[in-house]
Amino acid sequence: MPEASANIGVVGLAVMGSNLARNLASREGNTVAIFNRSYEKTQTLLDEHPAAGFVPARTYQEFADSLQKPRTAIIMVKAGGPTDAVIDALVEVFEPGDIIVDGGNAYFPDTIRREKAVRETGINFVGAGISGGEEGAHRSVDHARRLRRVVDHARPDPQVDRRDRRG
Repeated sequence: MPEASANIGVVGLAVMGSNLARNLASREGNTVAIFNRSYEKTQTLLDEHPAAGFVPARTYQEFADSLQKPRTAIIMVKAGGPTDAVIDALVEVFEPGDIIVDGGNAYFPDTIRREKAVRETGINFVGAGISGGEEGAHRSVDHARRLRRVVDHARPDPQVDRRDRRG
């Protein structure tokens, strides 16, 4: 089993996901695990940006094993079925207390449904759509700061329950 060396992970390495991974990797203190269902995209990102220090994974289990606990994964895949498939796969390899962030621009009722289903497993789920296109995902300090706030907010705090209970 690989050592858990990454503090955050990105699933989905198309234009937005690969640029977000690069943005996160450029921030001091971050080591980013990366996963894409077709490993060719993972390999391309590794080849094009070797200095980023990415931790690649070929399977969801390798991805989970590469993340420090509590694990945090940001999903950057197509809305709808692809997002549901990734969430289902992560739920299989994550543990209670871990965090899944949907960075896509999902339909709000889908986000409510997903949060409710994932909450039942003890895993935390946050819908946090990221916009700004390729350049925004790669260069925006605001995206990195916002994601840090989202992840910090999602971490369990026994004193405060901040989750929206509309779902």
